[in-house]
This record gives sequence, C-alpha cells and structure tokens, in this order.
Amino acid sequence: MEGALLIGDGPIRRVSLDEGRVYSGPGFLWLHLEGRDPQDLAFLKEQSDIPDIAAGALIATETRPRCDRIEEGAIVNLRGPGDVDPDDSDRLVSIRLWVRRSRVTSLSRRSLSATAAVIRLAQAGNILDPGDLVAAFAREISRELDPQVAALGDKLDDCESALETGNIYRLRTTIAEIRSEAISFRRFVAPDRDALITLAGMDVDWLEEEDRLHIHEAADRFARMAEELEAVRERAALLHEQLTDLRSEQIDQRSLLISIVAFIFLPLTFITGLLGMNVEGIPYADRPWAFWGIVGFCVAVGVAVLIWFARKQWLRR
Repeated sequence: MEGALLIGDGPIRRVSLDEGRVYSGPGFLWLHLEGRDPQDLAFLKEQSDIPDIAAGALIATETRPRCDRIEEGAIVNLRGPGDVDPDDSDRLVSIRLWVRRSRVTSLSRRSLSATAAVIRLAQAGNILDPGDLVAAFAREISRELDPQVAALGDKLDDCESALETGNIYRLRTTIAEIRSEAISFRRFVAPDRDALITLAGMDVDWLEEEDRLHIHEAADRFARMAEELEAVRERAALLHEQLTDLRSEQIDQRSLLISIVAFIFLPLTFITGLLGMNVEGIPYADRPWAFWGIVGFCVAVGVAVLIWFARKQWLRR
C-alpha cells in the first residue's frame, strides 16, 4: 500500500495524496508512503501539520524503535518482519508513524509484512481511530515475529539433540548462524517492547483504554521474545563451548590411538631393521623356521605393549 486511506467515515476508501493533504472531515486519514522516492520524502517535509522533528524521524535513514510525544501527537518507530535488503545487516524492517487525533502519517522504506494485515483489519471495520491503527501494527508485528523467534529455539533444540548423539558435523556453522540471528532480532525486539510500554503510558486523547490493553499485550509478547532470544544466545554460546570441548576430546582420542599404534610399531621397526641389515653374521639366517620365529616374536612384543597400556589405563576413552 502507498497512498492515503480514509477510515472511520463509513466504508474505508482510498483518496489521493492531494486530497489527503487538505482533508478535514470526519474519520481519520492514514497516509502511508513506501520506498525511498525523494519526491515522497519531499512531500512529507512540505506537510505543515508535521513538526520538523517528526518529519526528520520519518525520513531518517537509520532508525531504532522509539516512542516520543510531541505536543498532542507521538512519533512511533517499530521494527518487524518484511522484505529485507540483502545489502542491509538489519533483519527487521522499520515502520515510522506520526500519530495525532485525526491523521496518521507513516513511512516504511521497505515493505513491512504487517501492513497488509492492518489494511485487512481496516477494511473489516476493526480500525476506527488512530489508537486502533497503532495497536493493530503492534499486535500484527509481534504476532508475525513470534514464530520466527520460536523457530530459533527449535533449531537450537535440534542442535542439542545432534550433539547428544555425537553428530557434530556442520553444527558449528549452524550454531553460529542461530546465535547471529538471535543477536540481530534482539537488537530491535527489546526496544520495540520499550517503545510500546512508553506509548501505552502516554496521556493522549486519541488513545483509548482498549488500545492501551492491546498495546500492553503486544509489549508483553515482545518482552517474552526478548527473554527467549537472550536464552537462545546463551544456549548457543554454551553449545559452542560444548562442541569445542567435544571436538578437542575427539582429537585427543585420535592422537592417543595414533600414539599407541606408533608405540607398538616402534620396537617392531627396530627389530626388523636390525635383522634386515645386509651384513654377515645375522643369527639364524640359514634356519627354515627363522622367519616365522621373528614374526611370532614381533607379535609377542605387540601384545606385551598392549597389555602394558591396558594396565596403565591408557586405552580408556
């Protein structure tokens, strides 16, 4: 969606930006812009009802979730799932709203998934005032983000199961990706919670008690997600340490096995080297049983070394 919607004056209807600029009738106007078109950004700056501080917050390149009151209005920035730019390190898309009693101006530089759901709610008649619109954005963003956060925990559960069964191949990369995603999400989930708590406590006439309850509910969901993300990050760090210890233990076991084999063959190599010299005087060189005798002696030496390792308990894992 990009344009203006007239809400609360009968059926929801779309109006042009020029109409929306001068409209002052019943209901409230929701003016939404998407993308990075310089003309749209210039349009926001030209609006006389938008203070310079609010206009700057709407068109800022870098934003974080926030909520600040400006006279009888509020600037609300939230982050939620959407079309993420592959060149952008931020995992969540921003929605910036300048809210007052009769008009809401919003801007998203990339498409936000919750916008379509909010429009459907408005078309169904469930949004009648600016408070309903802001509460709907808070609910839909938290509702869409919740399964993605839960999925990180499920992936980490799979990694823990794989670690318990000893299947550790490629786990290091998977755990690092999960931890990176958790950090990226938490960077905005916790501020989303703080912004909504501030908004719910704001004393403005366009925010009704029911809206505050819905905003508190969304804030609680964000708080739970922030706690879960923190737990995922700590579990991922612990799994990474366990994986490192397990890999070190496997390397030690393999090194011990190689050392045992080398130690067994060390005296055997000495014996065969000594008896294989091409000089006169090798004992029993002309005896027919000499070869099998040397083989038996070498086997006896190897068995003796293994027994010695077993008594020293060096063969235990």
